[in-house]
Amino acid sequence: YFMLKLFFNKASSLDHAPSSTTAMNNEPHSPAAVIAKPAEAVEAALAWSPFTQSKGITSMFGLWGKGQTTKSQHAAEVTLLSHGGIAAGTDQTPAPAGSEKPARLIDVEIDDSGNYIHTLAIINKTATKHSHNLVITHGYFTGLGFFFRNYGELSKADGWNIYSIDWLGMGRSSRPTYTSKRAETEDERVASAESFFVESLEEWRKRMGLEKMTLCGHSFGGYMSTLYALKYPERVEKLVLISPIGVPKPPEGYEQMLREGRGPQRRTQGTTPEVASSSDDAKAVSLDPPQPSMRRSLFFRVAMNLWERNFAP
Repeated sequence: YFMLKLFFNKASSLDHAPSSTTAMNNEPHSPAAVIAKPAEAVEAALAWSPFTQSKGITSMFGLWGKGQTTKSQHAAEVTLLSHGGIAAGTDQTPAPAGSEKPARLIDVEIDDSGNYIHTLAIINKTATKHSHNLVITHGYFTGLGFFFRNYGELSKADGWNIYSIDWLGMGRSSRPTYTSKRAETEDERVASAESFFVESLEEWRKRMGLEKMTLCGHSFGGYMSTLYALKYPERVEKLVLISPIGVPKPPEGYEQMLREGRGPQRRTQGTTPEVASSSDDAKAVSLDPPQPSMRRSLFFRVAMNLWERNFAP
């Protein structure tokens, strides 16, 4: 939410740009062409966000455990996608006839308990059984609307079908019950969480009838897409990772730093005479992070304990 707000506050200056910048709007691949009406786009993005759907911090917590299925939320998502050039309909309400990039928003059931994965499907008009399938998976605490500015350009690729999903428990997908015993080891809890998302993606693939797909994952989605590719390599044509989490090993003492609200040790180029006269390999000096306040330390301790008990957005 905050990233979108910051971005559009910057982008809104395009409305008052000189004529030379306005002319650039006609270029199909220019940044200005993607943001046709920033003021309207930011309004749609904020309407789509969970924070705006709630009436404050307290009611936002109530939204975390519920699927986003109301008519107003659907309308906000359709409006947001339209600012990326996508005319989205549903099985009950098709996209307008003659739409340049018709798309469907569907809830794909993945089990007998009624759980479903909310999906944006943009099927190429000339699709065949040999067409490629791009499946986009978003990061933690976001949704498929996060990529609304990308779908239009991606859908222009010949021979490609574009899919984007909301992970279970996020966006407009269902909120299944998730249990994890605190008595389990950390490795057991991690394995359980990974299986929860990986297997739901595999079940979604089966229900959609996709033999192979190119997985494109951002952040948390990149992490889960990688795990999926490791377990089901025969189903992955290519793997595209956008700033994935979980790739490097965390620094030593990382968990303790989180609990205490401290940042990692920083390194910077030295400017003192002693450092300047040393070898090139020793020019970096370590700076201990400042000690956190008692309030910050308490906040992180509570947050970490809630996280370990499965209280998460």
